[in-house]
Amino acid sequence: MHIEIRKQGKKRLYYLAHSFRDNGKVRKIRKYLGADLSQKDIKELRRNAENIMLEQINSYRKIRDPLHTALSSNELEQVKTLIAKGDIKIKHLSEKEWKTFIEAFTYNTNAIEGSMITFTETKDIIEKNKWPEDKSKEDISEAYGVAEAVDFIRKTKEHISLELIKKLHRIVFKNSKPFAGKFRGKGIEVVIADSYGNVLHRGAPQKQVVVLLRELIKWYNSNKGKYHPIVLAAVVHNQFENIHPFQDGNGRAGRLLLNNILLKHNMPPVNIELKNRGEYYSSLRSYQHKGDLRSTIELILKEYRELKKQIKSM
Repeated sequence: MHIEIRKQGKKRLYYLAHSFRDNGKVRKIRKYLGADLSQKDIKELRRNAENIMLEQINSYRKIRDPLHTALSSNELEQVKTLIAKGDIKIKHLSEKEWKTFIEAFTYNTNAIEGSMITFTETKDIIEKNKWPEDKSKEDISEAYGVAEAVDFIRKTKEHISLELIKKLHRIVFKNSKPFAGKFRGKGIEVVIADSYGNVLHRGAPQKQVVVLLRELIKWYNSNKGKYHPIVLAAVVHNQFENIHPFQDGNGRAGRLLLNNILLKHNMPPVNIELKNRGEYYSSLRSYQHKGDLRSTIELILKEYRELKKQIKSM
């Protein structure tokens, strides 16, 4: 790593720069330190910037290869056994069943992200166009948006692409977020920390978002005939959340993408319930830090069983 100095008028701008080799290509990243810095300032700022840049490089390499390496024969057999025990019978939902799913999915996927709209209010919005008086317009518009997006993935024939990803986000947030359908812009980075300042998740560097999404799309297209649909959907969803391409709304876009992959392989859709939010976040962390898909697959199978109960009770 080395310091680069650029002149801007009378100011001297300082950057920490580093080149590294990845997949046969030399890549370069820079981090702005500040203007007109003293040697003492540079030394202090550099130490922190080096740690951040190393984390970014490691994150990039992990994100770039969704399964790190191809699943071993033993791991594939374990996944197959796990899925077989889930007793998933492929079936197409009736229109009545789809209605039940859309209402449940819309309520839960928004509630996971903090929406205060209840399940009954969600049903009234979708079925009767009836707005709750004490809830925010943003939450209401996102209820409409999620329901519309589910209807979209039912009809589209496309599995995954940059445009599909942006369209799903745009449909959900078109009336609530000014950046709906737009990937993170220049300078917008994602770091999620707990109340103690410990970093729980760091999204891909903004400059690499599109590159990494293209890598994910390429991986999916190369492996969609190799792995079980649940494995494909789990990888795409978890990898999408790791990349974190949007300023906000990645969870909902990712869960829609998860279902789009399942539907394109004639699998039933899945609804991650609010009551399982802790388990859901834990599965994402297991994948991010260990490359572990098992917990995500277990949760999908659990939710399939729950959906089956809901449909039977109709």
